[in-house]
Amino acid sequence: MIKTISELESFITKNWNTINNYIDAKGSDYTFPLYNSVDIRESENKIAPVDNNIYPAGFNNLCLLDLDAVGNFLEKFIMQSFPQTKSIGILIESHTKNKFYLDNIAYLQKSIRDAGYDNVSIVSFDDNLFENEDKLELETASHFTLDVYKASINDQLIFADDTPIDFLIMNNDQSEKIDIDFNAVKTPIHPSPNAGWYKRSKSKHFVYYKDVLEDFCKHFEIDPTLLQANFELVTDIDFSSKEGLDKIAQAVDRVKPENENGKVFIKGDQGTYGMGISVVSSGEEVISFNRKSRNKMDIGKNKIKFSSVIVQEGIDTVIKYDNMPAEVTIYLVAGKSAGGFMRANSQKGAQENLNSKGMVFKKFCISEIRQNQDHKAKEALYSIVGRLSSLASAIEINELNN
Repeated sequence: MIKTISELESFITKNWNTINNYIDAKGSDYTFPLYNSVDIRESENKIAPVDNNIYPAGFNNLCLLDLDAVGNFLEKFIMQSFPQTKSIGILIESHTKNKFYLDNIAYLQKSIRDAGYDNVSIVSFDDNLFENEDKLELETASHFTLDVYKASINDQLIFADDTPIDFLIMNNDQSEKIDIDFNAVKTPIHPSPNAGWYKRSKSKHFVYYKDVLEDFCKHFEIDPTLLQANFELVTDIDFSSKEGLDKIAQAVDRVKPENENGKVFIKGDQGTYGMGISVVSSGEEVISFNRKSRNKMDIGKNKIKFSSVIVQEGIDTVIKYDNMPAEVTIYLVAGKSAGGFMRANSQKGAQENLNSKGMVFKKFCISEIRQNQDHKAKEALYSIVGRLSSLASAIEINELNN
């Protein structure tokens, strides 16, 4: 039985192909999400995913080699499933004032064009973005120019202006549901629009991940506690009225790591962008939340109200970048690791939420980490953790589509 991180790392690097073949076989009955990103925390005694985004932003934080890999993997997915595709659309978020998000879109568009698709349009269904025009011109943080076209549906097909789109890539997490019956649309859309945060939940993803992990660890004789953060779901919460804070406090004390300095993350069960997150040391801290702390947890992106939270074991990161605590994010395309970066934060400690004010990014090229090669790198371990989380999201999307 593999019981330590060092044993696990050695095992994965020596059995790289066998492990990847196992994940491929387990995923053969499902469609992996077109892309997703997995946040991974590593401590001295475990390495585990702590979040999984099915519509990831942050492509601007990948190195150029990884961007090439993203484009090549996207091309392979599209060619295998929709070989007649000529025109591609990227459906974006409505918060276009976030110029770093626009950088993300610009780099994603570039990676697809570099893979051989010349016709890649940026589109939105949000009429509020357009002032009696069918095209909006935006500038990104890196001073790229993005043309955003007003999307429409005609005869169940999606158009960018007057041009039909053959394949639509979702980069809108639908914290606020888009008022469209996507199930009636014939244009292929990936990842599935049914996996938006209006319908998806973090806790459900980690239930699927736990099931995937138990099978994996049983097959390879690995202690599953090495690869997961303990968690509980707490429902029927109202932070504004303090309803349910006692239930969160009890869950915190159950989930808290055994060491006296251990931390627990409380996260809104739906949503992203590092919003709706608090880090506490005890249930007593939750009971003592002041108005500011409760307001922070009450409302998330697009004014989504958090009525459920996931209480998750805090993993004390041992990763450092320029002496700052850091964590790894792995990007996957169709379940294959394609790139990544490190998120570091000089204003936070090793046990805190790094996806917050003060964070910086270090490009973390993993393009050399591919199947059918020998590996002696930590990146191989991150890749496998990311792939297991992606397999869980494949099962999750399958359920959300049904």
